[in-house]
Amino acid sequence: MATAEKEAEVDGERCYFVGGGGRPHPARARHMSAASTAPVPASQVGHWAAETDVLIAGNGCAGASASIEAAAAGARVLVVDAAGGWGGASAMSGGEIYLGGGTPVQKACGVEDTPDAMYAFLKLATGPDPAEDKLAVYCEGSLEHFDWLVRCGVTFVPKLWTEPSWEAPTGYGLMYTGGENAHPFADLVPPAPRGHIVHMEDKRPGERSAGWMLMKHLVATAERAGVEVRYNTRTERLVVDGERVVGAEVVSFGERHFVRARRGVVLAAGGFAANPAMLAQHAPRLAGNFLVGTDGDDGRGIRMGQAVGAAVRHMDAGQTSFPTDPALLYRSLLLDARGHRFVNEDTYPGRVGQTALFKQDRKTFLLYDETASEEAARLSGYAVQPTWVSDDLGELAKEMGVAPGVLAGTVATYNAGAERGEDPECHKAARWLRPLAPPYGVLDLRDAPCGVFTTGGLHTSPRGEVLGLEGDPIPGLFAAGRTTSGIPSWGYCSGTSLGDGTFFGRRAGRRAGRSAATA
Repeated sequence: MATAEKEAEVDGERCYFVGGGGRPHPARARHMSAASTAPVPASQVGHWAAETDVLIAGNGCAGASASIEAAAAGARVLVVDAAGGWGGASAMSGGEIYLGGGTPVQKACGVEDTPDAMYAFLKLATGPDPAEDKLAVYCEGSLEHFDWLVRCGVTFVPKLWTEPSWEAPTGYGLMYTGGENAHPFADLVPPAPRGHIVHMEDKRPGERSAGWMLMKHLVATAERAGVEVRYNTRTERLVVDGERVVGAEVVSFGERHFVRARRGVVLAAGGFAANPAMLAQHAPRLAGNFLVGTDGDDGRGIRMGQAVGAAVRHMDAGQTSFPTDPALLYRSLLLDARGHRFVNEDTYPGRVGQTALFKQDRKTFLLYDETASEEAARLSGYAVQPTWVSDDLGELAKEMGVAPGVLAGTVATYNAGAERGEDPECHKAARWLRPLAPPYGVLDLRDAPCGVFTTGGLHTSPRGEVLGLEGDPIPGLFAAGRTTSGIPSWGYCSGTSLGDGTFFGRRAGRRAGRSAATA
């Protein structure tokens, strides 16, 4: 991916640094077109500039997967993308795909897993209000989906990475990506790592990572299947004949055209984190942070669906990164504005980020000692600079604005439990328990921006059909990926976006490709 901007890694995704070094600036949001998303009646289309069986808006992992399966169903397929090339946010990601149930990679690493255990974990981790119908088919079909990815040329190295990090280094193909081995989930479901990492030589986490390699394989597979692709072509409005979607209006270099889709249109155009107006309306907690994704995540696919009567789900939901090194987080104490702990620091860092944003309003501190800092730096390759350093917890409490005695009490309680190898307050695993000793460092994370993307979107069936307000499919309209509300209904695990996008992208493409063609 060519870009003049320096990039940073957040939750296996890429965000923008403008210039060199420092804290990421909020990503530049796409200027939203004032053009209406109201559908165009087919009777008003004077000329179809192109005709196809299945039209797909977006060529990230969901769109590419949909195109492969639609072509396999015998359909003629046209993919359009507003960007100048393939990939979208998928190509910028860490290439982690959430798969389980006993994949060949899991077995080679000595991991025992079943579809039932995978379902039980995801039902807990992706709620509240998880999409149980989608979870069921996703877990049941995970092994077949692994095989499909391999047939597309994707490879996974059968080696397990167990250190806390957003991404595993080159040469590892499996890691824990959802807190499966941490409280509360490890107490409820047998833990199993399910983050399958696409293999990529010379991977550089934070700069050049495996999502690009996943997309390279998917796009090549689609090309071999005869899929036609047009870039710099933005889908603006759907075309309807009565209640059925029969095509779309697209814009390319200022020219407007109508494309007829005889079997259906698949919306796979990303989420809406780059649309400030939609964030303010639906997910205001996510506003004021920086975008994980691309400026194409402007929500237009969602709004086009709504314009023809589609229902939406969980529009307030989103994933947030935690704004520091996971290797340091696990070894530290995460504190609220009053100096108390509020989460086990060894769970999935994305879950920590969600908790800090949605429950603590980003008013948090990270307290650690010299040993924790040195151990984390050896693993991650860089040292995090503390805001304050002192041997005196009272002095640090004053800097933090915490009531006298509270910080010392928090540390004393933690240290006493760590001496016994237990954490009765937050249930951090024994592996990460060690009494903290002076000098202490504190990282002031109050209002520190974090990387965000949205997970709410169009309501779809497990087959990829877009559903109306009464729950009935809208004829001729399908969707997948972050344009929809999928596996991560609210809670998130790294790999569920690529997993959800590819899996349900396939199902949407297959359903569209097999639909009866309009006359």
